[in-house]
Amino acid sequence: MTDDDPRTIRVDEFLPHPPQKVWRALTDSELMARWLMPNDFVLRVGHRFTFRTDPMPAVGFGGVCHSEVLDFEIERMLRIAWRAAPEDQSSLDSTVTFTLEPEGTGTRLFVVHDGFDPDDPLQALSRRAMGGGWLGVARRIDRVLDPAFS
Repeated sequence: MTDDDPRTIRVDEFLPHPPQKVWRALTDSELMARWLMPNDFVLRVGHRFTFRTDPMPAVGFGGVCHSEVLDFEIERMLRIAWRAAPEDQSSLDSTVTFTLEPEGTGTRLFVVHDGFDPDDPLQALSRRAMGGGWLGVARRIDRVLDPAFS
């Protein structure tokens, strides 16, 4: 993760799986639930869905993230909205972009979570908390795709 822009989280990880498998992990609701959070995701631009997890009161997060599929290119890129629930203290309205690039027999996965307001104390705290979470994403995706753990 790079810390040079307080509005953005950037992660760059190599996965020893072909882009087709990584894409499936990013776009299959059941697989996504195993590496991220339970959800009702459907790969369709404009589809609104939610992620659900334990609340984190310290950052004003009630446990529900409202999302929407904004754009995608099969096996290359997925962009989703990542928004705080109206009842949350946080006003986070951000985007997460997953970009896949073939690399040897695997895939280079770039995750960019953009839109944090560095002047909002709750969003700055959220960025720090989520930065660590996004760092673990590649390991969790790798584990979901590894036949030994399926």
